[in-house]
Amino acid sequence: MKKTVPVKKNYEFQRIFRKGRFFAGKFIILYVLKNNYGKNRLGITASRKVGKSVRRNRLKRLIRENYRAYEDFIKDGYDLVFIARDSGTMPDYYDIKKEMKFLLKKLEVFDQEKWDCLKEC
Repeated sequence: MKKTVPVKKNYEFQRIFRKGRFFAGKFIILYVLKNNYGKNRLGITASRKVGKSVRRNRLKRLIRENYRAYEDFIKDGYDLVFIARDSGTMPDYYDIKKEMKFLLKKLEVFDQEKWDCLKEC
């Protein structure tokens, strides 16, 4: 993650939850809040309701890897918090990827022009 800084402090997460916009999918929930840093900040959480540590860590790794794939197409200056949801089944890489793109577009932080240029150019 070249231009993304992690969100680590509890008060930062709480601020994003209180003031940010969110949208929920089947596997993940995304909270977004504009920041003044000019960089994106990423936080990923998974509660114990999702499952044991192996499952939680696997979901967090999937979310982090998919974020890395879309990082160049996300507008700068946002705090993003992904929350893993308990869906009963373990999602694979492409389920998370598809849902992440949908949520980023829904919350208007996905730069569609860069994506289209990459596909056409």
